[in-house]
Amino acid sequence: MVSETKEGIRDKGSSPEWEKGRPVVSIITVVYNDFSGLKKTLQSINNQTYKNIEHIIIDGASTDGTVDLIREYQDNIHYWISEPDEGLYDAMNKGLEAANGDFVWFMNAGDLFHQDDTTEKIISLGSGNVDIYYGDTMIVDENYNEVGLRRLRPPKKLDWKSFKKGMLVCHQSILIKRTLADQYDRRYKHSADFDWVIKALKKTDSIVNTNLIIASFLDGGHSKQNIKPSLKERFHSMRRHYGFLPTLISHIPIAFRFFRFYSKERRF
Repeated sequence: MVSETKEGIRDKGSSPEWEKGRPVVSIITVVYNDFSGLKKTLQSINNQTYKNIEHIIIDGASTDGTVDLIREYQDNIHYWISEPDEGLYDAMNKGLEAANGDFVWFMNAGDLFHQDDTTEKIISLGSGNVDIYYGDTMIVDENYNEVGLRRLRPPKKLDWKSFKKGMLVCHQSILIKRTLADQYDRRYKHSADFDWVIKALKKTDSIVNTNLIIASFLDGGHSKQNIKPSLKERFHSMRRHYGFLPTLISHIPIAFRFFRFYSKERRF
C-alpha cells in the first residue's frame, strides 16, 4: 500500500504551456480501488481537445493496481496523491486544496465527458465574467451503453433556489470558479455535493446554461447506493438553506415527479 506519493507534471518542476487568455480548468478525480473506471476516465480526459486542463487525482490508497495505472498516465497528470482518507468528501476536499485552475470540475473514476470537445464547447460560451457553467447528464450502464438522460433535468435558468426541486444539475455537469468553491461539509457522508453546489450558487448570478450534455454518469453512483441516508441528508441541507416548511412543501411535487418518472422509465 502506498502511504503517500506526490508526483506528476507539477512535482517534476514542469510548467504546463497553457494557451494564454483562456481559463485553466482543474479536473479533480477521486478514486479508490476502481482500476477499470479510472482508466476510462483518464482516457476521456486525455481525449479532450481543450488544452488548458489541470488534472488532479486523489486516490485513497488503492490496492488493486490503480496506483500503477496512475503512474502509467502521470505525464498527463499535474498532481496526484495516494494515501488513506476519511471518506469521499475528505478526498474531494484534498482535490480542492490541490487545485490551481480558474474552474474546478469533479470527474471521478468511471465518469466520462460526453464528447471529446465538451470542455472546448463550454469555455467558448462565456467570457471572463462567467462564474458557473452547467448542463445535462447522460446516464450509462456498466457497459457504458446510454440508458437515457438523467431523471432530474437542468432548468433553463439556474440559481440557488432551483434546488428546492431537487438536485437538478448533476455534480459531474457543473463547473464552478475555484474562488467560489467552499470545502465540502463533511457532516454529510452521502450528499455533501448537494450542499456544496447550493453554496456556490448563492455567491453569484453569473451562471451560464451550456445547453449541452456535459457528462456521462455511471448508473448506480454513491448516492443511489446509499439512497435512504442520502435523501435524509438532502432534506437536512434543504431545510438549512430554504427553511423547514418550504422544504416540506417542496417534497410533494418532488415525490410526484419521482413516481411518475419511475412508472414510465422503470429507473430513477
